Amino acid sequence: MKRAIITLLAVSVFVTASFASAAPKAPLSTPILSQSIGKGKPTLVFFQNPNGGPCKAQQQVLDKLTEKRKGTFTLAPVNAMDQNDQKAFYDYGVRSLPSLVLVDKAGTISKVFPPGIQSIETISAALDGLK
Repeated sequence: MKRAIITLLAVSVFVTASFASAAPKAPLSTPILSQSIGKGKPTLVFFQNPNGGPCKAQQQVLDKLTEKRKGTFTLAPVNAMDQNDQKAFYDYGVRSLPSLVLVDKAGTISKVFPPGIQSIETISAALDGLK
């Protein structure tokens, strides 16, 4: 009996671990995310308040990066001031701005950046690290 319980627990841990290690699919909570994610290019999801100073600074970095890497990724802004975008904040667990989430070309979340302004070098390294 003890052996059966131990075996059952071991199988349960193995199954749970295998599901936990799978990267989650990116939620398609807004029209821009539905149009961008999983369409053959990586997508950088930018959670922002376009009126906030840090978000404006991150937007400038992203504008430079977009110019530098033309056509290699899609930038998908999600606006905290837009009621239609609110669900995406909950779906992605975003609580601080600015926040970036990198989604690979298959639609799987690849990297969640720490909140705050990310440099071109940091974002470029994450893009380069995608398969």
